[in-house]
Amino acid sequence: MKKSSTPVQEPPGGAVHRPTTPPAWQPRTDPAPLLPDPEPYRVLGTDAAAGADPALLLRLYTELVRGRRYNTQATALTRQGRLAVYPSSTGQEACQVAAALVLRERDWLFPSYRDTLAAVVRGLDPVQALTLLRGDWHTGYDPHEHRIAPLSTPLATQLPHAVGLARAAQLKGDDVVTLALVGDGGTSEGDFHEALNFAAVWRAPVVFLVQNNGFAISVPLDKQSAAPSLAHKAVGYGMPGRLVDGNDAVAVHTVLGEAMARAGRGEGPTLVEAVTYRIDAHTNADDATRYRRDAEVETWRAHDPIRLLEHELTRRGVLDESGIRTAAEAAETLATRLRERMNTEPPLDPMDLFGHVYAEQTSQLREQAELLRAELDAAGEGPGEER
Repeated sequence: MKKSSTPVQEPPGGAVHRPTTPPAWQPRTDPAPLLPDPEPYRVLGTDAAAGADPALLLRLYTELVRGRRYNTQATALTRQGRLAVYPSSTGQEACQVAAALVLRERDWLFPSYRDTLAAVVRGLDPVQALTLLRGDWHTGYDPHEHRIAPLSTPLATQLPHAVGLARAAQLKGDDVVTLALVGDGGTSEGDFHEALNFAAVWRAPVVFLVQNNGFAISVPLDKQSAAPSLAHKAVGYGMPGRLVDGNDAVAVHTVLGEAMARAGRGEGPTLVEAVTYRIDAHTNADDATRYRRDAEVETWRAHDPIRLLEHELTRRGVLDESGIRTAAEAAETLATRLRERMNTEPPLDPMDLFGHVYAEQTSQLREQAELLRAELDAAGEGPGEER
């Protein structure tokens, strides 16, 4: 473009206004330390693996094997009509297991609907973890007893709650850190951004783990976000972002452990993106073949979290065929007990519908309860009876 030769006209009685940077402006936070590494952090297959604690590796391996069997059994229960739906975490068990194992007893876990395995590894009864998904009443467990928030089916709504609990602990002087789990699809929700903003401003002791499994149901990540990575989103809110190989259980445990310790020291929140993949469909109601190719799935099978860890353990002589069988047998025991207990119909009382709505029932709710009671009495159907 040809440069204009027209002289700048100065306003009468004054010089031309030339905007400058406001004198009081300065970056609130140096962005460089907040940026994630260019590649996901890994331990297995690197020199760092030599320094990994063998006891931790074995614990991770055992839980991964149990978790895989738990997922396959829960998926089978949906086909038998024992569960209404099950969102499997097969392929991304390393994220679930590592998340549960970095928590101290006093810390809180805020799971999404796909994170039942994390709750089980945390110590929750597997049947209680599946209660909500079988259509039984409420959460299925006492959140305060287990320090596990209710499984969140609406995307990302658990994240502001995690920040709120962390902020409350901070104000009370309690040594508590919250760990909030969410999928890549959840990062497109407003709750995600609000939670990160509040957490960073308050320097709340909370860690966000994004399990980036590639798809929000059928929507691939590149249709959700144009950011270099989801971990980069942390910088805009003033917290560090970490990028980790989500199928490397040791790496996930390491990165989450560092983030939890940082939060516990009062240094604020961290956003961790674990790059992983869900091998199964979104749920049993989903047909994944409509939006992804078998070749893609098989590529990720070669990066299976159990296979990666098993290779490291056998290479170091920490695990042999006997140990592999022992882990598989423990996993089968868990599946057998789960199957047997889920095949027993729980006694249900229809009147429970009215018991946990308000602290004091409204007149309308009392009227509805009396109407249902009258109908049940007329039909001779009491609580837990076959109908």
